[in-house]
Amino acid sequence: MPTVHLLDYVAGNIRSLVNAIEKCGYEVAWIRSPEEVASADKIILPGVGHFGHCLNSLAKANYLPAIHEHIKAGKPFFGICVGLQALFAGSVEAPDAAGLGVLPQTLQRFNPKNADGSKKSIPCIGWNSATTIHDTASTGAGTESSTKSFYGLNPDSKYYYVHSYFAPYTRHDLETQGWTVATAQYGDQTYIGAIGRDNIFATQFHPEKSGAAGLRVIKAFLDGKQWSTPAPPDNLTAATSTNSHASGLNNLTRRIIACLDVRTNDAGDLVVTKGDQYDVREKTDDKSVRNLGKPVEMAKKYYTQSTDEVTFLNITSFRDCPVTDLPMLEILRQTSKSVFVPLTIGGGIRDMVDPGTGKTISALDVAKLYFESGADKVSIGSDAVVAAQEFWKRGGKGDGKTGIETISAAYGRQAVVVSVDPRRVFVKTPEDVPAGVDTSHVLKTRLPNAEGWEYVYYACTVHGGRTTTDLTVRALVTAVEALGAGEILLNAIDRDGSNSGYDLELINDVKNAVEIPVIASSGAGNPGHFVEVFRETGVDAALGAGMFHRGEYEVNQVKEELARQGYLVRRWEGEEL
Repeated sequence: MPTVHLLDYVAGNIRSLVNAIEKCGYEVAWIRSPEEVASADKIILPGVGHFGHCLNSLAKANYLPAIHEHIKAGKPFFGICVGLQALFAGSVEAPDAAGLGVLPQTLQRFNPKNADGSKKSIPCIGWNSATTIHDTASTGAGTESSTKSFYGLNPDSKYYYVHSYFAPYTRHDLETQGWTVATAQYGDQTYIGAIGRDNIFATQFHPEKSGAAGLRVIKAFLDGKQWSTPAPPDNLTAATSTNSHASGLNNLTRRIIACLDVRTNDAGDLVVTKGDQYDVREKTDDKSVRNLGKPVEMAKKYYTQSTDEVTFLNITSFRDCPVTDLPMLEILRQTSKSVFVPLTIGGGIRDMVDPGTGKTISALDVAKLYFESGADKVSIGSDAVVAAQEFWKRGGKGDGKTGIETISAAYGRQAVVVSVDPRRVFVKTPEDVPAGVDTSHVLKTRLPNAEGWEYVYYACTVHGGRTTTDLTVRALVTAVEALGAGEILLNAIDRDGSNSGYDLELINDVKNAVEIPVIASSGAGNPGHFVEVFRETGVDAALGAGMFHRGEYEVNQVKEELARQGYLVRRWEGEEL
């Protein structure tokens, strides 16, 4: 097999990129020292997380001069995400860290508000375009990019982005210097989604997580095809011919996530299960764990149905220790070989003691194990409640020791999801809340209880919903955002397994309280519920489980309904390269 060299500075999930490269027919060779750069032909520099961490790590190991020499020698170089950002002079994310300076600009942070006052979530997480069509729109230059595909990019395809900082695009300044630029739009900001000149190519998006569209980009670089005939148009990407930017979420597609609750059944096998309010046992006499299928097979099925992400929640909760839970790690390894969209894993991500050795294992160690096995994000549940409670006890300050803080510091906040399990608590008046509950967190509901009480607050639960705390959901999400979480997975115990639709009041309450993206979960029973949650709330993504597992609906059917209603969605593009 032909070889490409990968420069890994421990920047997150590299396994998915290796799998994607191998899928394209190439073998990965690892660069372990600056001296090895000189003997490499093609080099890929991947990256997630902090600009300063990336550049300081490369500088400390003396890689920067070697990379400069590689580029100067005309050898192919491909930067991914922070690997693209490394080409620039610097970033406001880390003012003291110098980039490679191949491009003179300084990276900026997205403004959470557009010029018209509307909000956009930070980090930017989701599926967006990378198009070179703008080259010919006003100058007549760059006609090649209007008739051919630049490194396999398709203006009709969608690619997976996850970042808070970006390279602003100033029309045609870079093109006059010989660069080809593919742009993306997030709210009112146009920025560089991909860029290339001569032997240099880089993408802000993650091609290894962008399905077949992304694999085509990787293969085009590996095959040395800077320009080629366009890939077949993805005529299912746009919702309708009348679809406008408003039908997207600040130009992102509406993100649909398939969630697989995984646990050990009574025979000791890991299975996908689902229950009502987290009760996953059958109502039959044998009370066996409900078995809806095998995790890897089901993840692959949802991938071909165009799911935008797959989330595994290990609800067995690692009764011993994650490092001994080899079957779950193997599920991640096998899934990442054939599912090229983001993978999230939750359950057991906390500091603990290995019962076999007595060695203390940190939440960061656990996360690293998951990232090495194929996960892109980790989801933290009950431990986030504890972290938030301690945060408020310290007067709204972190201590740098929680799993949220340590993992986000090492891998970037986009790698940390906090899974929240709130339950409705009714009160007669806002003043009737227990001591310690902020009365400003009480809402007047449109759905009063049997006693006619019209006020509710949302209390966070732990231990799979079995224990209710006095921490409100709003107090939790604002705390974990401050600690470094990059996304909220918002469950609703009262709606779980009900098939009655999402808790819109809860979602709006949380979405209004934070800047980071929010994923709606619990209650989806049909495609109309997804339309409703996107229409009635500003939620960034919506998650489904039982309705997919039971075969009542497919992910594609949800997206077809969203498309009929004028929403921008990403569709399956096939596996052909």
